[in-house]
Amino acid sequence: MKERERSVLLALLALAAPLLVLLSSLTLVLRQGPSRLQALPPLLIGSGLVLSSVAARRRQRRQVLQSLGHADG
Repeated sequence: MKERERSVLLALLALAAPLLVLLSSLTLVLRQGPSRLQALPPLLIGSGLVLSSVAARRRQRRQVLQSLGHADG
């Protein structure tokens, strides 16, 4: 796989969860009655993926900062 194709693929994957949240939120607003419940699972899954990604990024940053601090000490 070429480097450009790989970067495009990674960019699309990075946008997948936020777009899932956006699409399911829009669906939740536009539908009425019991059919609105069908928008909840994708909304919860997308939100969970976004929050998981944020937590992992924070954990990685903390580990890097700790390792840099121990390298100086």
